[in-house]
Amino acid sequence: MDKDQRRRVAVGLASAHGGVVCRRDLRAAGVHRNDVRTECGNGRWWSWGLHTVAVLEVPMEPVGHLWRAVWESGPGAVLDGPAALVAHGMTHFTPSTVDVSLPRSSTVRDVEGVTTHQRRRLERWIRAGVPRLAPEWATIHAAQWASTDRQAALLVCLPVQQRLVQPQRLLDTWLGVRRSPRRALLGQIIPDVCDGAHSLGELDFGGWCRRHGLPPPVRQSLRSGPSGRVYLDAEWDGLVVEIDGGHHLLGLNPTDDALRANEVALGSTRVLRIPLLGLRLEPDRFMHQVARGLGLPVLTCA
Repeated sequence: MDKDQRRRVAVGLASAHGGVVCRRDLRAAGVHRNDVRTECGNGRWWSWGLHTVAVLEVPMEPVGHLWRAVWESGPGAVLDGPAALVAHGMTHFTPSTVDVSLPRSSTVRDVEGVTTHQRRRLERWIRAGVPRLAPEWATIHAAQWASTDRQAALLVCLPVQQRLVQPQRLLDTWLGVRRSPRRALLGQIIPDVCDGAHSLGELDFGGWCRRHGLPPPVRQSLRSGPSGRVYLDAEWDGLVVEIDGGHHLLGLNPTDDALRANEVALGSTRVLRIPLLGLRLEPDRFMHQVARGLGLPVLTCA
């Protein structure tokens, strides 16, 4: 194969993989080891591991790093955790490492910037594009491996909000997980995010009020608005608290919620909005705001 043919083959393959190509694919296309050595020696290509070659004529894209992580880590490797979610299209989060899972029987190689996880069995994974775990499993693993509880909550919220994973599929998958290093936290957060419309009844807001020495609110009080009847989550004289579950962040719900809150606030009543996850992660701080809104002493929950 002459130089021009090699160039066309390599550019075509690398363009489909974010600027990189696997040596196996080059061989299958008729580009052999000596050809690769020649191109690397001439500075047109760059050897980036045992299996990965960067074609410098093709701009390197972030997905090229993900392909390299899979090719270099070992047989059967697939993206997992946040890296898999990014490959599925998640935005507004940059992983600090590329998580890759492999079968326990695989020989694992250390790759800079990659964290490997050997698993007894790989859950459902996607073959189209970069091999990666299905979004429901990638979400659960990302939350389990997160550096903080706050980051774990974020990594549950983003895939659901960005509609990368169906809430019911995520919830059903979580209910089948037997062991988790964050079982207590995720056992609250995942149902909250996936079934926010019903979780308010499960979350005893009155219980939070009692723990902080606040009087019980009126629940689901009825108001009349321009668009008809409006039910408020919790109300005292002069103060309303609205609890925003995961469903409040989807579709047109933020617009509807803002219109409803504004109608109440334009009267004589103040409105506090509390994300349901906020009560999971920062309960004292939010309940202190409620106490201040009521003009009552701020008590710390024991």
